[in-house]
Amino acid sequence: MAIFALTLMFLLCSPSVAILLSRLQLPSPLTGPESLAFDRNGGGPYVGASDGRIFKYVGPDEGFKEYAYTSPNRNNTTCDGLADFSTLQATCGRPLGLGFNHQTGELYVADAYFGLVKVGSNGGPPTQVGVTQDNPFHFVAGLDVDPDTGIVYFTEASANYQIKDIQTLLSSRDSSGSLFKYDPSTNQTTVLLRGLALPSGVAVSRDGSFVLVSEFLANRIQRFWVKGPRANSSELFLLLAGRPDNIKRNSLGQFWVAVNSYLGPSPPPRPSILPVGVRVNEYGLVLQVVSLTEEYGTDAASEVQEFNGTLYSGSLHASYASVFTP
Repeated sequence: MAIFALTLMFLLCSPSVAILLSRLQLPSPLTGPESLAFDRNGGGPYVGASDGRIFKYVGPDEGFKEYAYTSPNRNNTTCDGLADFSTLQATCGRPLGLGFNHQTGELYVADAYFGLVKVGSNGGPPTQVGVTQDNPFHFVAGLDVDPDTGIVYFTEASANYQIKDIQTLLSSRDSSGSLFKYDPSTNQTTVLLRGLALPSGVAVSRDGSFVLVSEFLANRIQRFWVKGPRANSSELFLLLAGRPDNIKRNSLGQFWVAVNSYLGPSPPPRPSILPVGVRVNEYGLVLQVVSLTEEYGTDAASEVQEFNGTLYSGSLHASYASVFTP
């Protein structure tokens, strides 16, 4: 409980206010830049959108330009401009987590319907990877790529619900989620943890020794050890006074976590400052809390990411990505 009390104190007492620098607007009427990624040349951010496409931000004059898509049989006439949570997303795709393999230039995407896919260094059509015959994915959500090995860690938010059922899932006590590892050198997918309560975010440590995975419905982050004397074991990393979504590592090896209010019917009393971005070190010590309420109000922030000294955030409900001072 000491970790919980420490985190709660930071959430309630000492948040700073993020100063909005700009909003990077998606092409209308698209929404849902849930996650962001930057390529090995610093280009981007790249974001996914509600109609199954991935866009690259190329500058204030041109804005976002189409880069790739996640459905192997995408029909532009049917899919372009699709609203979020449409039943057509099962055909058109819904990209969520994004991460580059900076050695190859390939972009890996966690698509809610098509699972783990990758896109070549020049964008374009996807290749589905990480599929196992005995485990068809229902709702793939988050991912991270180990920068040294190229191994991809990704989450299945639920084996019982799909993203179209998100409101029912948020009101449930579902714990059918899992953490997986995909090794592109062997094309093998391995399950690392099961029984997770809506695992949404995942991030590998700077030295590749452990992976963090957030459990949105359990208000916690777990650590799974990949290397060392505790390899293949897990432990509680952090308890939070809110719902943790995506996790992103910064250049110092610290982690930014998007933390949101309780969602679903009849939520318990909640801190009024949520959503926030929480920066923690590799020991789970909270270093900084940044309030995002002026930007998102009561809507959820899905990700906070630090890149070249600037904060970027995304949301499943917004039509833009936000740029802040840290």
